[in-house]
Amino acid sequence: MKLLLDFLPILLFFLTFNYAERHADQAANWATDAFGFMVQDGMVGAKEAPVLLATVVVVVATLVQVVVLKLRGRKIDAMLWISLVLVTVLGGATIWFHNEMFIKWKPTLLYWAMASALLLAPMLSGKNLLRVLLGDKIELPDPVWRRLNAAWVLFFGGMGALNLWVAFNFETHTWVNFKLFGGTGLLILFTLGQGVYLSRHMKEPTA
Repeated sequence: MKLLLDFLPILLFFLTFNYAERHADQAANWATDAFGFMVQDGMVGAKEAPVLLATVVVVVATLVQVVVLKLRGRKIDAMLWISLVLVTVLGGATIWFHNEMFIKWKPTLLYWAMASALLLAPMLSGKNLLRVLLGDKIELPDPVWRRLNAAWVLFFGGMGALNLWVAFNFETHTWVNFKLFGGTGLLILFTLGQGVYLSRHMKEPTA
């Protein structure tokens, strides 16, 4: 359930953008009628309608994530709160200014926030966040925990930079596809690689 909730906003962004891109004029008219009051000059053009509508959907979907977790009495991770703030602020700027670059920065800032949290936690609190999250499930030597933490810091830092490279060098359609397939695919591959590495060091937690 949690995995579905985490993935849902990205999927809805992708589906909304691609549908609106295939029906650009209709999407522009509908976006102008429904959200014209949220746009700087009250008009939405066919070129910007797909990303504007996708942005509205992803803001609502992220808010729904938080509400559903609250209603179920679940703890809301700090990164989900950060994601909600980023998508609301940057999404709002994208809608108001007709500028898709604001929302394109959101994945990068979220990746870098995660990298910063993992990097700074051992320095500021003496705690390895990955160990805090996973230490009751797997037992690893201290050096392995440190290497694992460093690997995720580098991964998230690199993903943030890669997102900007795609955003600034390719069309929005390409960036949307990268956001869903490229970003998710790289995360899966990296996680599998980590699993292979950890399998050499894992042992059952001591009773």
